[in-house]
Amino acid sequence: MIDLYTSATPNGWKAAVVLEELELPYQTHAIDLSKGEQKQDWFLELNPNGRIPVIVDRQADDFTVFESGAILVYLAEKTGRLLPDDPKGRSLVMQWLMFQMGGVGPMMGQANVFYRYLPEKIEPAIERYQNEVRRLFEVLERQLAKGDYLAGEFSIADIANWCWVRTHRWSGVDTDGLPGLQAWIERVAARPACDRGIKVPYDLAALRKGDGKGAEKFAKDALKMVTR
Repeated sequence: MIDLYTSATPNGWKAAVVLEELELPYQTHAIDLSKGEQKQDWFLELNPNGRIPVIVDRQADDFTVFESGAILVYLAEKTGRLLPDDPKGRSLVMQWLMFQMGGVGPMMGQANVFYRYLPEKIEPAIERYQNEVRRLFEVLERQLAKGDYLAGEFSIADIANWCWVRTHRWSGVDTDGLPGLQAWIERVAARPACDRGIKVPYDLAALRKGDGKGAEKFAKDALKMVTR
């Protein structure tokens, strides 16, 4: 059994999706980021950086892993799936995983802060991050022209990037003119395990529907997170 400490964010979904894809038994512990639960002493014992997701592998002497990319690699290596064994294949997957960790995630995160969360709209900052996100999407588009997935077969690289890219509208970035990226988003979304994973610990898409108050509340809660 694996304990998953997570929230409804792209990084949190990465851990849930890989657990679902690998069919590993896990128990979810929802962390309320708006209340600062990730900064409490008990959580900092799991992750000194005070961020989700975190897993605790009960079958491996309670081994704890934090950082979403590290979680993906650990679980892929644990099961021998979603990460090739050969050096070149493994390197290709790791390159696109690092692309998400160092580029897509941080840039979309900053776009979210300036476009959605901060009450003061600083247009140069919004434009800067949205343009960089779009540039990164164009890099993905060129790679996906070579095949259905980023590194040949479906892998943790696709999981990591998809969990962020699928939220592009929230960042205010469109995918017009990127047919390969659009098809890839839909292709990964059609995987049952991926669909289940993005509903952990709850279905954020359902929260945002309706009269818009759910989205407004989420944005206000997110502002609390980024200013802590």
